[in-house]
Amino acid sequence: MGGETTLKEVLGRLEKALASLEDAVDARLEHEQDYADADAEVQRMNADRARLAQEIDKSEARAERLEEVNREVSRRLVTAMETIRAVLDR
Repeated sequence: MGGETTLKEVLGRLEKALASLEDAVDARLEHEQDYADADAEVQRMNADRARLAQEIDKSEARAERLEEVNREVSRRLVTAMETIRAVLDR
């Protein structure tokens, strides 16, 4: 009987060890899935950041063009007002 008890104890410990190993593998797989999800989110965020950076660049270029056009319109208005004053002063 002593041999059977020892064998039962060994099998019980082996089952516990296998259960612990399965738990560790499950935890590792879950961790890797979480990492993959986080990595995918970082990739999406980087893509969004790149897209937003392009949009900002386009908006800044448009704003610069509008400022340039505004300065040209202002210059032309000043020229027109000076011409009108010169004509009225005659």
